[in-house]
Amino acid sequence: MRLVEARRESLPVRLLKWLKLDPLLLLLLGLLMTLSCLVLFSAGGGNIDLVLRQLVRFGVAIGVMLFVAQITPHALKLWSPWIYAVGVSMLIAVAVIGVTGKGAQRWLDLGFMRFQPSEVLKLAAPMMVAWYLGDRALPPTVRQVLVSLVIITVPMLLIMDQPDLGTALLVGSAAFFALFLAGLSVRLLLAGGGLALIAAPIMWFFVMHDYQKQRVLTFLNPESDPLGSGYHIIQSKIAIGSGGVMGKGWMNGSQSQLDFLPEQSTDFIFSVFGEEFGLVGSLLLLLLYVLVLARCLRIASRAQDSYARLLAGSISLTFFVYLFVNIGMVSGLLPVVGVPLPMVSYGGTSVVTLAAGFGMLMSVNANKRLMNR
Repeated sequence: MRLVEARRESLPVRLLKWLKLDPLLLLLLGLLMTLSCLVLFSAGGGNIDLVLRQLVRFGVAIGVMLFVAQITPHALKLWSPWIYAVGVSMLIAVAVIGVTGKGAQRWLDLGFMRFQPSEVLKLAAPMMVAWYLGDRALPPTVRQVLVSLVIITVPMLLIMDQPDLGTALLVGSAAFFALFLAGLSVRLLLAGGGLALIAAPIMWFFVMHDYQKQRVLTFLNPESDPLGSGYHIIQSKIAIGSGGVMGKGWMNGSQSQLDFLPEQSTDFIFSVFGEEFGLVGSLLLLLLYVLVLARCLRIASRAQDSYARLLAGSISLTFFVYLFVNIGMVSGLLPVVGVPLPMVSYGGTSVVTLAAGFGMLMSVNANKRLMNR
């Protein structure tokens, strides 16, 4: 039966499976990359160089995804503590000898390039939590939950000190999803929520920087400073609203083409898309993201090993967090924290990090039978 099914598959599908790449997930990601190039061309005012640079980044990302897909989940499990340790060590190095830019100390200067170690922790933190819980009886005990929280908190504190609250929250959420999927009890979740509420005033007065507080205040009332801190979100909401149902058409958005919209090729690229393609186009884009998420969760649900299941599930839900935070941010539902629209916004580090995560998912999918014990 399997031989008959294999013969029915086309040569490209068989080749992709031989390379341990999931054809459906790769197709969906390819559609997102294509949309990215179209919107970037418009957001850049017809600047083809912007698109070409993004294509180079996509090429690197696909190469990383292909490489990671060849690594078995068993090997990823063995390397998880070392990857986490190296990532935390680099964060400490950033605090000591890091390069400062735009008021934040987030990079290491490698001579030929600048490297942002916090991006590594978006994958290393959930890998470490999945490694710690993978061989233990689930759901986790209170002691195991506390150890997991320490694993999560250490990189978060180091990243917040840079300061980079947005990335710290993404790292924390990615690792927390691995803990949540391990079977965290409702009682502990409620207790954690209560502690978060208690810690909120402490965070406000003793941890958050002035610009971070201003972002929260701007989120609550952007019209209080329409030409200053509230300008970004006001222009973004104008762009999305002016798109209407069908949009103004590709390259016909007034907010983006006349440069009213800030950061239009990175954080606020969804605003450009919403203005040009309207409600219908935005819903189709969201549908595409839902299909990507559904495929990722399907892969996670079929993993035969606890480590692989926790890792794949946390990566899948982290992808959703990227999407939820970015769209919530540009539509005024969440504070602006500088999170790109996954696989669409212009950028290199975030695209490569996401591609590495998708490579892990494809590895889990390709090796699901081998992990059955």
